[in-house]
Amino acid sequence: MKNYYFALLFFLVGISCSKLDNDASEIKYLNFNEITIEGRRELSVKGTSLSPKIAISFSEPIDKSSVLESILVVNNRNENIQFEWALSNGDSIINLSFLNKLNALTKYNLTVSQKLKSQKKNSLFSEIKADFTTQIDTTNKFPLIADEALLDKVQQQTLKYFWDFGHPISGMSRERNNSGDLVTTGGTGFGIMSIIVGIERGFITKKQGLDRIALITNFLLTKADRFHGVFPHWLSGTTGKTIPFSTKDDGGDIVETSFLIAGLLSASEYFSSGDASEVDLRKNIKTIWETVEWNWYTKETENVLYWHWSPKYAWEMNHQLKGWNEALVTYALAAASPTYPISKAVYSKGWASEGNMKNGKSFYGITLPLGPDLGGPLFFEHYSFLGINPKKLKDQYADYWLQAVNHSKINFEYCKANPLKYLGYSKDCWGLTASDTQGGYTAHSPTNDKGVISPTAALSSMPFTPQESMDALRYFYYKLGDKTFKEYGFIDAFSLHHIWYADSFLAIDQGPIIIMIENHRSELLWNLLMKNKDLKVGLEKLGFTY
Repeated sequence: MKNYYFALLFFLVGISCSKLDNDASEIKYLNFNEITIEGRRELSVKGTSLSPKIAISFSEPIDKSSVLESILVVNNRNENIQFEWALSNGDSIINLSFLNKLNALTKYNLTVSQKLKSQKKNSLFSEIKADFTTQIDTTNKFPLIADEALLDKVQQQTLKYFWDFGHPISGMSRERNNSGDLVTTGGTGFGIMSIIVGIERGFITKKQGLDRIALITNFLLTKADRFHGVFPHWLSGTTGKTIPFSTKDDGGDIVETSFLIAGLLSASEYFSSGDASEVDLRKNIKTIWETVEWNWYTKETENVLYWHWSPKYAWEMNHQLKGWNEALVTYALAAASPTYPISKAVYSKGWASEGNMKNGKSFYGITLPLGPDLGGPLFFEHYSFLGINPKKLKDQYADYWLQAVNHSKINFEYCKANPLKYLGYSKDCWGLTASDTQGGYTAHSPTNDKGVISPTAALSSMPFTPQESMDALRYFYYKLGDKTFKEYGFIDAFSLHHIWYADSFLAIDQGPIIIMIENHRSELLWNLLMKNKDLKVGLEKLGFTY
């Protein structure tokens, strides 16, 4: 009896499985093979023409009556885009084209729903989604002008940042265009240099420039917080009190202070007449300069400079200044100080690490003397060399002109090669450095490439890569200028790949543009700072020839 029940059970299960198998075999689907957008077999394509051709291939012939109701193309505003269609390859391929040219640099989404059916009335197995982004509009956005006039225009427009966003009480430069009472120490140094350019180019009068710089120096002397003579990164433009850059960075910042001092010493050389107001300015600058306790920032005894010191957190930031980065000027000024100088050992053992800052590798066929592989962000070659002339600058570790030129060329070649395939990168659209990005701020470089171009990178490299930088300037202005060139010069950053444009301007990015374009044109700031007797003593002390 038991065997009878088992046999019956197996018989019933067998009938059931057979029925399920038969039912499953009766369900047929239309299968998607591939999509090509302008010949590229990808579901997401960047940089199509404004009239792209799209082909969608399926496993069997398509029912024509189901095509229109199943395909939807929308733009980034979710507006429907009209298209034409035709079938080919035995009706198994749907070919799409558009009735009108699409908008430039716009993302479009394409959806094929399960309403699509084959001629056998089989439904599409699953929804298909794809997207494509059109190329830029390459028409000129502004009338063509001579290159010299274009350089004038960019410098004058960029100066407006420092003029309009100079704090009304302190005269110091605001950190960015919307930073209110917050002003920046290093950016103010760049602003002072930019004002000098503005005077020389006739954008403002000498009296206007002198009055603004005098306002700044008086504020620095009478109101601004100092920590062993060193200014904080940020402070209130009204009270001069420190605004912490981060929790423990609420005291002296020796790097930002060095950028400020470089600007002040340049102004001292520029305003050199016996006029009483110029004499007073030089006196105030001398006082500020000579009260910076550079050697104290070695913890008084160590052979390295420390970036930060806080009265509350002391040396807890623990950031040793070692090269190669933007702080060569910090060591040069620290050695040059007539009152609180560092020794050569601090430079050799700290900054240069007895030669460990050397690189010597080749990237894109270009040898990089110093620093990280592929060079790092380009501001490494900008901030120190706003006033220090690298053209003949050498020491036992490097030829600094070669360093600046080769780093800039590697950055250019990387963007031109575009290994990550970002839309928009080219020989005319290049430059990776620290700047704003979508949702924050980062130090863009070949090893930290987010698809974001920072105009200051290529433009501030103009002395080092004059042709490549001028090509970039023309491209940023003529081809992208309706999006990138605004009231205060070029915006801080943009991404054609992500279709994003910053609405910000930063002092530390705007300043190098106007200054380095001027150094390319006339070597104005190089000539001024390199005249400073104290700086010459410092460079020679560290073993530099120039």
